[in-house]
Amino acid sequence: MKQFEIFIKNRPGELARVAEALAANGINIVAIASERTRKPMIKIVTNDEQSTQSALSNGKFKFEEHELIVLELSDSPGELVKIARKLANRGLNVESIHILGRQDEYTRIGIVVDNIEKAKDALRL
Repeated sequence: MKQFEIFIKNRPGELARVAEALAANGINIVAIASERTRKPMIKIVTNDEQSTQSALSNGKFKFEEHELIVLELSDSPGELVKIARKLANRGLNVESIHILGRQDEYTRIGIVVDNIEKAKDALRL
């Protein structure tokens, strides 16, 4: 699963442009976040990576892709601490995190880290 970081301008209508490009191609957004930094961006996770790449490219959006580590955690206090501490103890930086969904007593999360192989080893994936 991938996270797409779409670089936008800091002006009205940018979210609408991104959403229209995805909707026109039948792409469902699974997770979304926005940040207003020196480089405004929208971070998304979708149900179709290849179509998302095409839609963003065809729409002339500047974007980056990042591999997500997807984890299913028990929906209870302290579960995220266990994951965050394992990554921190290995010197890994969490660059982004999303809740991807909840079902029954579990929460699915997606994490982007600075070294995915080292993170998979730390989390024993």
